[in-house]
Amino acid sequence: MDYFAHPTAVIDPDVEIGTGTRIWHFCHVMPGAVIGRDCTLGQNVFVGNGVQIGHGVKVQNNVSLYAGVVVEDQVFLGPSCVLTNVINPRAPFERKNEFRTTLIKRGATIGANATLLCGITLGEWCFVGAGAVVTRDVPDYALIMGNPGRQTGWMSRGGHTLQFDSDQQAFCPTTGDHYRLDNGRVTCLTAS
Repeated sequence: MDYFAHPTAVIDPDVEIGTGTRIWHFCHVMPGAVIGRDCTLGQNVFVGNGVQIGHGVKVQNNVSLYAGVVVEDQVFLGPSCVLTNVINPRAPFERKNEFRTTLIKRGATIGANATLLCGITLGEWCFVGAGAVVTRDVPDYALIMGNPGRQTGWMSRGGHTLQFDSDQQAFCPTTGDHYRLDNGRVTCLTAS
């Protein structure tokens, strides 16, 4: 075994877990789940059947990732954030054939206690603030806050609010990355 699992974690058969991943207290990983290299699953994380988690992902305490969730590389899922997979659940009606895919693209951050409705895509390096309720797709680098979630700005890969000049250019103070805003879309000109 080239990953760490705390003795209280339950790892079902037929899962893939990458080298260097750490799975902490009271986690449960269901069959068919794929977890990449160098991930951290905090206490009490649930990973459902067929969930895909990329490399370098950090899933904080009390997060449940249900069937239909796809998490790309370097995503941060804050404590107790909520992801769903059925748009109209009712206890007496089985709706497993209606699961909707939620895609969280590379580098995205989801703040503590945020809620993501199913069937949406969160763009690369977007930032969803704590407690936000996201009901629709989020563009790359967008900053989303509130309930319902609304875009309030743009964020750099380094986690700083981007301030665009009159030429629609901005720089991250942490990484030095150069960004351009064009027709409501942000592009990082220096990222590889």
